[in-house]
Amino acid sequence: MELPGKLFVVAAPSGAGKSTLVKALLKHEPHLAVSVSHTTRAPRGQERDGCEYHFTDVDTFRRMVAAGQFFEHAHVHGNWYGTSRKSVETLLAAGKDVVLEIDWQGALQIRTLFPAAVLVFILPPSWDALEQRLRGRGEDQPEVIAQRLANARHEVAQADRFDFVIINGYLDKALAELRAVVCEQPEALRFAAQRASHPDVFAALNLA
Repeated sequence: MELPGKLFVVAAPSGAGKSTLVKALLKHEPHLAVSVSHTTRAPRGQERDGCEYHFTDVDTFRRMVAAGQFFEHAHVHGNWYGTSRKSVETLLAAGKDVVLEIDWQGALQIRTLFPAAVLVFILPPSWDALEQRLRGRGEDQPEVIAQRLANARHEVAQADRFDFVIINGYLDKALAELRAVVCEQPEALRFAAQRASHPDVFAALNLA
């Protein structure tokens, strides 16, 4: 499928700072459009329907899946998430460059539909940092945090299937690198180059 706009897909384990980075990216790169995903999970904190997500119930979500309304959908951390087919197609057809903030499963599904899509994986600087961020949010019960940390091991292992890898140790640096991917797609941020530049981080995350 070829459309005028470019498609960027950002994925990360929970707590790596994906949402914060994408929000900051959109502020600095106003030409980008974002497709708001659907989810069956409950809103957190100040989240509003139609802003961070389209919040829906499981039955409605399943009907949307059956009707072919999603480009991709996946079951993540006990909830369903999906990307609207109509929303993405409309934006790309209008020549907009679109950012999707989704999980790794959805990202790889998107790649099969849009081979030219640019896939970006956000890594935490360490497992300890990831755990501290999850606990510091104060939004989830201990058992939910434990599940997210366990799932993160498998999620991080998918990083080599993405075009670019960004280590989110410092927000300003990670944001600058994400902006560079959108504007320039530098070779220095490819998986192999990042592994060579940050061997200690990659070894600690079992990506050596």
